[in-house]
Amino acid sequence: MPPGALRIRSVWFLRVLALLTIVCSASAVSAQTDAPEEPDANPGRPTVSTPATLVPDGYLQFETGVLGAADSAEFSARYGLNEVMKLTVAPRLELLAGSEPMVHSVVGTQGENAAGDVSLGFQAVALPGEGWKPTVAFSYFHRAYSGDATDLDSGSTKNTGIVLVSMDIAKFHFDVNAMFNEAVDGPARRVQYGQTLSVSHALGGNFSLSGEISRFTQPFQHGNAIQNLWAVAYKANRTLVLDIGFSRGLTSSSTHWQAFTGFTYMLPRKLF
Repeated sequence: MPPGALRIRSVWFLRVLALLTIVCSASAVSAQTDAPEEPDANPGRPTVSTPATLVPDGYLQFETGVLGAADSAEFSARYGLNEVMKLTVAPRLELLAGSEPMVHSVVGTQGENAAGDVSLGFQAVALPGEGWKPTVAFSYFHRAYSGDATDLDSGSTKNTGIVLVSMDIAKFHFDVNAMFNEAVDGPARRVQYGQTLSVSHALGGNFSLSGEISRFTQPFQHGNAIQNLWAVAYKANRTLVLDIGFSRGLTSSSTHWQAFTGFTYMLPRKLF
């Protein structure tokens, strides 16, 4: 696909995302007037790390974004929409669904459109904490639908188990994840290990800065994908958080560059 067409597609993605952001922002501001005491959203994006804490009990949260990637062993360019939905059904239990409904990839000179994987799972808090006392949780995902889209560094996984730890120290928030994946390549299956560390700090004016280092083994390539991520988030109100950032691959088998933007929106009313 020619570069002009790629630019048109990326602009189209960003326009759709901007429209969704405006709609969600307007809804959130209106709902905030009617229900000023609603709890805060709990974003898991845009970092690879996921917080051990859950969305408030009974609330539904959407994490929506667009990600562009360049210079990978599997593709030369990739643009995708991603969506994660979270619903806490008990004080310590959250149901999860993640998908990439649309991905455009360029491999060599050929462009293709495809859907990515759909995964379903849950997250449970084993040890609740607050402040410097860590919250410890675990989660499990199963791939319910196998898409045809190209994969990022972590590859395609059928089952995923994660141990999550979150805590606050001296005005810094820490999220640490240890991942155990069943990596799949055709009929072959291997164990993949991942570790992430994310640190965020409030900047004032509802802005915050996050830095992250992540590592995933690549059992089929006998390598390691290591990424350094930086992101800025803006809390528009208690139910809407906007984000933008980039990551840089640090090894030869990592995707060299990724850029992303999106938002987290929690419905202001309890579902039950």
